[in-house]
Amino acid sequence: QVRLVESGGGLVQAGGSLRLSCVASGNIFSISTVGWYRQAPGKQRELVASLTSGGNENYADSVKGRFAISRASAMNTVYLQMNSLKPEDTAVYTCRVVAAYQYWGQGTQVTVSS
Repeated sequence: QVRLVESGGGLVQAGGSLRLSCVASGNIFSISTVGWYRQAPGKQRELVASLTSGGNENYADSVKGRFAISRASAMNTVYLQMNSLKPEDTAVYTCRVVAAYQYWGQGTQVTVSS
């Protein structure tokens, strides 16, 4: 059984930093893409950042230059370094892994106070 577990969320003041982690366990083979999504109250879920096995990165315009996605060599652990956080970054952040199927974590809350 595949499981994704996120950690690293919390409460931080504007301008601060957080590092999210997502660890995938179980039998996942040939991961092609990993990504972080977020959903704020009353808003649709949006892609924050993604990373392919080939090393291609993609970021939402709102986080470019502030957030960075990275992974462990086996791609079973994905990180999201978030710097210069803003109150509008407040959301539940969820990781997604695409292999033969797609898998989602349960999400971790990030709250940025002004």
